Amino acid sequence: MGRSEVRLTGFGGQGIVLAGVILARAAMHDGKEVTQTQSFGPEARGGACQSEVVVSDEPIHYPFVNEPDILVAMSQEALDKHINSLKTGGRLILDSDMISRIPEKSGIKVNKVAATGIATEKLGRGILANIVVLGAVRSLTRIVSKEALERAVKESVPKGTEEINLKALEEGFLQARENVLEK
Repeated sequence: MGRSEVRLTGFGGQGIVLAGVILARAAMHDGKEVTQTQSFGPEARGGACQSEVVVSDEPIHYPFVNEPDILVAMSQEALDKHINSLKTGGRLILDSDMISRIPEKSGIKVNKVAATGIATEKLGRGILANIVVLGAVRSLTRIVSKEALERAVKESVPKGTEEINLKALEEGFLQARENVLEK
């Protein structure tokens, strides 16, 4: 596998940081080397937010993401800001319910997942969109094992919500197989 860089982006309140923590924890369960960093605007909710995860088979000497292999965008503003950082040959996974326009960038793989709609309509909780997206990330990239991601979700979400979060994860696994576009 080598080194894989993942940037998850959106706005505060979408669970971007939690998604990064869960992905990093899953990579640790798989025995990988991993770093996770996060940044967000001064607003508690609604401001720009990102979480970065580096996963590697080797020791990580530089813990930050420069040119992500995987970019997850859960808002139009985040996509517009970060699309040009995605490396050629990289994969863009976007929440199609939150993004109306995909900026031009050639040489990338684009996957649309209706994460917010699935979380709201199928699961009754829009806040689960981040977990739906994580399921899609795993299904599309195999960056972590399914078992490790399920374990990380169970360990990371509030007690009593494990079952609904695992359902959200499963929805992400299923939805990732649809709407694959090559740009």
